Amino acid sequence: MQNTLKNKISVLLVDDHELVREGIARLLNETPDMVVLGQLSSGEEVLEYISQLVSNELNSNNKKVPTSSQLPDIILLDARTPGLGGIEATRDILKLSPDCKIVAMSSVASGVIPSQMLRSGARGFITKSVSVEELLKAVRAVNAGDHYVTPSVATRLALDPFGDDGGAGLFDKLSRRELQIAQMLTDGKKVSQISTYLALSPKTVYSYRYRIFEKLGIRSDVELTILAVKHGLADDTRDYEELPNLSLIAS
Repeated sequence: MQNTLKNKISVLLVDDHELVREGIARLLNETPDMVVLGQLSSGEEVLEYISQLVSNELNSNNKKVPTSSQLPDIILLDARTPGLGGIEATRDILKLSPDCKIVAMSSVASGVIPSQMLRSGARGFITKSVSVEELLKAVRAVNAGDHYVTPSVATRLALDPFGDDGGAGLFDKLSRRELQIAQMLTDGKKVSQISTYLALSPKTVYSYRYRIFEKLGIRSDVELTILAVKHGLADDTRDYEELPNLSLIAS
């Protein structure tokens, strides 16, 4: 079994939607040169997974390092994974194991997410609308040491590398922590939940929230969500047509 695995590209799937994970896993496992090592639902679970590998392996200098035989060749990571978020998860994974190769997935092809994921260290970025052939191409390319970006996203990044077109650069005004909290707010998390999750006082979270609003020129969580949807930081899952006055913010 080990010899079989050595000849295949091992993939760790990370997506909070079980149906998506199961579908991708089936496709990859049916591909002769690939195998899915496991399925996880959040960035936190990936960090725990990598941390356990790190803690179980010691080199001659007693430094904790994972072995290449245990680590997945590719981590296929949803850029909008809840909680920690794909951007911070990517940074933290690479701190634990710099050699990890991450391919980000997203339903959003424009805005701040693609550029931020790539800046965080992801070696690939694909949209969830790509064909099976392109998914496999991306995994193989990144496994071979190359970078891969969905052509439509690559074109946008080439034309607008700093995300200024259409206001996506607006979110580049935010610090890493502010961007993380902005994502959690758009996911519907309350200040008390964010406080507990990030081990910050509610007062500190409110301070971050105020600075986010000030930098973006907005006054409420609803306005933040509308901006986030428009500029690719959040998925459009709400019916804003029922809010005609607020919808002007996104125009």
